[in-house]
Amino acid sequence: MTLTKAFIPYGAYWSSPFVRWQGSLSGVNAVELAASSTRRFLDLREIPREELDGLVLGTTVPQEHAFYGGPWLASMIEAPHLTGPLVSQACATSARALATAALEVEAGMRGAVLAVCADRCSNGPHIYYPDPAGIGGRGRTEEWVWDNFNADPNTGKAMIVTAENVAKAEGISKEEQDEITLLRYGQYQDALADDRAFQKRYMIPAEVPKGRKKTVEVQADDGVFPTTAEGLAGLKPVMPDGSVSFGTQTFPADGNAGILVCDEEKAKAFSKDPSVTIRVLGFGQARVEKACMPKAVVPAALAALSEAGRGIEDCKAIKTHNPFAVNDAYFCKATGIAPERMNRFGSPLIYGHPQGPTGLRVIAELLEELVEAGGGLGLFSGCAAGDTAMAAVFQVS
Repeated sequence: MTLTKAFIPYGAYWSSPFVRWQGSLSGVNAVELAASSTRRFLDLREIPREELDGLVLGTTVPQEHAFYGGPWLASMIEAPHLTGPLVSQACATSARALATAALEVEAGMRGAVLAVCADRCSNGPHIYYPDPAGIGGRGRTEEWVWDNFNADPNTGKAMIVTAENVAKAEGISKEEQDEITLLRYGQYQDALADDRAFQKRYMIPAEVPKGRKKTVEVQADDGVFPTTAEGLAGLKPVMPDGSVSFGTQTFPADGNAGILVCDEEKAKAFSKDPSVTIRVLGFGQARVEKACMPKAVVPAALAALSEAGRGIEDCKAIKTHNPFAVNDAYFCKATGIAPERMNRFGSPLIYGHPQGPTGLRVIAELLEELVEAGGGLGLFSGCAAGDTAMAAVFQVS
């Protein structure tokens, strides 16, 4: 079903900088930091809190007090009348939060829903599960971030293995992955041109507390490696007999992002340029064979396009959440899309991957790219844990 009533006000989306894990955001509660960014966004855009009537919070890494989820966030952003669900769908959390907001607007249940996603891969929690039947009554433990990166309980396979499986099955070489990574790095440099002019369209500095009264601003992404053809060529694959190196995969990161989904009337009222219309057309999700995560991005994208009543040839801009260069190599092979047609201004392969908010940042970039191009159809698709993916389609006019 093509959506017809869910709109995004132009400019009503933001992302914090993404910072490599164990960096400057590593000691801040991700939900509290997201609240700080959200307050700043609402103040900058002069969006009245009382005009909001829905909230969705997306996270994948538990934070202290996150049990209280949306209501806690709402109180911190000075909108105590708001409430809403806490959603989590691995790296598809952004798309799921956006879909939840859009479908509530489409159904006429809400007029302006704020979707906020936040994660901190740094200092992930150490979980203890009581087990009275264990030896000596000893419980079981889980390193939330590390253990889940390294093993899908469905298959026992690490995320990097899913990339290696697809690379081997599809004949995607290390050299091809190096070329795509270098291309994405060059595209990211375009986003930094003219004193980060493109990024400043949507990026809000992160305010990091330093003591009780002092804060320090993180203005830009931190932790992006300088990338060269020679450097990539010199990196050996991480796994024996593999093809994925540390240079052709992303890195865990910390950050947050958000977006506002409204009915048409409120979208015009909150837009920084009412002549620009952004409509949410549809969503898609998919699963593929076990431990082949990079493949899932393609059927998810095609499902979203089908829901929107469009084809991939109709897309003026395509953005992917790509933890591995293998993702884009397979996407291009399966769809016939040239690598340079995708991910203009870079992608999470280069600037990092805080899981929950990653997709919303990519979508913000997608919408800004479409506005710069004079409008058109935009596609976002990203993988999510083991063998799944989720996608979304937008029309900018």
